[in-house]
Amino acid sequence: MTPAARCSAAIEVLTDITERRRPAADALKDWGLAHRFAGSGDRAGIASLVYDALRRRSSAAWIMGSDTPRAILIGALRLQQGLAAASVASLFSGERFAPEPLSDAERARLETGTLQDAPPAVAGDAPAFALPELSAALGDDLVPELKALARRAPLDIRVNALRGSREDVMPALAAFEAAPAPHAPQGLRIPIGADGRGPALHVEAEFLDGWYEIQDEGSQLAALLADPRPGETIVDLCAGGGGKTLALAAQTRNGARLIATDGDPRRLAPIHERLRRSGAVAEVRTPRTGKARADVLEDLDGRVDRVVVDAPCTGSGTWRRNPDAKWRLRPGSLALRTAEQAQVLDRAARLVKPGGRIVYITCSLLPAENDAAVAGLVSRWRGRFDVVPSADVLAAGPASLRDAVRITAHGVQMSPLRTGTDGFYVAVIARRG
Repeated sequence: MTPAARCSAAIEVLTDITERRRPAADALKDWGLAHRFAGSGDRAGIASLVYDALRRRSSAAWIMGSDTPRAILIGALRLQQGLAAASVASLFSGERFAPEPLSDAERARLETGTLQDAPPAVAGDAPAFALPELSAALGDDLVPELKALARRAPLDIRVNALRGSREDVMPALAAFEAAPAPHAPQGLRIPIGADGRGPALHVEAEFLDGWYEIQDEGSQLAALLADPRPGETIVDLCAGGGGKTLALAAQTRNGARLIATDGDPRRLAPIHERLRRSGAVAEVRTPRTGKARADVLEDLDGRVDRVVVDAPCTGSGTWRRNPDAKWRLRPGSLALRTAEQAQVLDRAARLVKPGGRIVYITCSLLPAENDAAVAGLVSRWRGRFDVVPSADVLAAGPASLRDAVRITAHGVQMSPLRTGTDGFYVAVIARRG
């Protein structure tokens, strides 16, 4: 497919997303199934155009004076890829498989449109209703942080300490220009291509042999700040596919009793193969389905040293990777998530023993999901829990992180602008002895 034909396809997909209010991944998959002539490179190129348009949806619509899928793609080509009007016009030529030619008004908008007077929600490409929460978290850095959230995310991997050091792995990844991540001691960062995609690391021999996992540096740092210790009983309460479970096992050199579970048993499906490949040792407890659902952790109540809660959240800290998620976010979604967070924190509180700790993690920038959730736990369990000072939490991580994170009322906040990572939040709550 020509670059112009890919633009036409991207407009089709964006139209499907808009009209049917569906996730971008679903719309892209359906387009690919209906257009089997498109090769893998074509599909990747179309996906890149679609995701870039979603990253810059508000700002692109602003400079173009229209929020149609065509206008948003045109604006994103300028804002995200830096194309001049003449270059965009060469793609929108009206020739075979190309979009219709630019109108005089579209060309004028491309040449003169500016974000100088745009409100923060437009300049930062964020849902307007979330601005008060985001402003409370980001302060004077609101717009710069939102712009950083609209950029493409890097490709990070975590070298598996159970197999070796990152210095052992780097020669095998030299062709990909792997370099040490800014903060995480086992992290490597690999440059992405012009299309926003990185190399297919999951097919490399080192990946198949368990030498590394694909994991954002922020997630790696959150696991470090959890500060797991050999000899402890540790529960990964929202383990999902097992990314942090594997990191915790590597940090303790399999020296802790590690139990992984998740409220949704389907999310646990990948963990078994990942444990096998990495050499990590963990007990996986899968919840039963049906009406008679038993609590698979009941025998551990009051006996756990450390409960890691990677809580379900809106994912506002991952908008670089999932740009369509911010446009599907609704006020009701936030209320649902905060209720789920309170529920899972209360479950963690019953598990942890006197003197033990809860490590609360989200990939969110919204205080309602972060400091407010921690404060809610302390209030509900009055007199039984204390928030661990942020300085003590950061002591478990690399020194470079201490000056990069934001210190919040009850935890620490990472962000694309400050730490170069997804927007992870970490707080530690200790049960009184």
